[in-house]
Amino acid sequence: MAFTVVLDARRVRDFGIGSYIRNLVRALAAVDAENRYVLVALPEGVEEFADLPANFRTVRFARPDTGLIHQISFSLFLRQFDADLFHLPLNVVPWGMPRPYVVTVHDLSSLLFPPAPDRWRALRLWRNRRGLMRAAQVLAVSGATRRDVERVLGVPPQRIRQIYDAPDPRFLRDGVPQCAAEEAERRRVLERYQVNYPYILYAGAIRPQKNVPRLVEAFAVLLGELKDHPVYKDLRLIIIGDEIARYPAVRHAVIKSRVEHAVRFLGFLPFETLRVFYQCAAVFAFPSLYEGFGLPPLEAMACGTPVVTSNVSSLPEVVGEAAVLVNPENVFDIARGLREALLNEALRRELTRRGFEQLGRFSWERTAREVLEVYREVVERSRRRG
Repeated sequence: MAFTVVLDARRVRDFGIGSYIRNLVRALAAVDAENRYVLVALPEGVEEFADLPANFRTVRFARPDTGLIHQISFSLFLRQFDADLFHLPLNVVPWGMPRPYVVTVHDLSSLLFPPAPDRWRALRLWRNRRGLMRAAQVLAVSGATRRDVERVLGVPPQRIRQIYDAPDPRFLRDGVPQCAAEEAERRRVLERYQVNYPYILYAGAIRPQKNVPRLVEAFAVLLGELKDHPVYKDLRLIIIGDEIARYPAVRHAVIKSRVEHAVRFLGFLPFETLRVFYQCAAVFAFPSLYEGFGLPPLEAMACGTPVVTSNVSSLPEVVGEAAVLVNPENVFDIARGLREALLNEALRRELTRRGFEQLGRFSWERTAREVLEVYREVVERSRRRG
């Protein structure tokens, strides 16, 4: 018997969560023509779902998921739907949330890396645990996140289902990872940004756990070593992220390391431009201290770019043997990984080959089918209970 799912899609325009919502919805639309879906979106996000099939409809809800009053009003709003199941795509469970519901947990960074001082941590721990314990099922995007949910929040393992994320399909063509832009288009994009030198790329959020200041320090070490290199003496570090102004530690690291001339901040970029920067980078660097999944390294692999990333959290699980792993707390080890990925041509070719292979472990179709199976199990249990 068919069922109806209401999915909170208000963050579809966010950087990471938005990619999850957008790609999960489109993959569900491709594999499920039987069940009905109601997508709750902010007015400015409705257009993201304009071309979905008839079993999907979008409704507007103008308030975000921040603030207690907004959360209560969202729960009241959801009660108008004759739904069999609700899906919250991130771990923000409103008070009075109708049941049954499932929650996707991407990471616990807000609990493990809180802003200081964090006077409300105990309350937030309690609230997060309460929301997950009332869920019919918790979806964790990696084994590392699943273990964090068990360890930090005490959620029993039988209540957690591990279902991997996947890279945005726009990084792929005909199911085969490759660089999609033509050479002339890539040159045009780089010329627009006045990029005419080799560069190491970082793309992602700039929050403290992303460890960008240490990446800057490691780059400074590497720059000193390569000052006379015939290819990399003009090496640059390009940082793409839209929260730079909120975290002055990154700019302080640039000034302290005396590499102001060699580090560029580009802020948020449209998808097609971002892909060109991935494709043309000499190395993609991602020395994060903590990731629930870690999509950027896979996005770089999809563009054939060698990856240097951390040997902690979910990252070894996600990249497998397709990246150079480094200790993210050791500036000189980060510099060592960058140097190897730049100068060892045989290693670069092997990383590219392994990267394409590693991508085969992840697909949104597989993710959608596994999520759909969870939906069916939850609805069946709910109907048996009457």
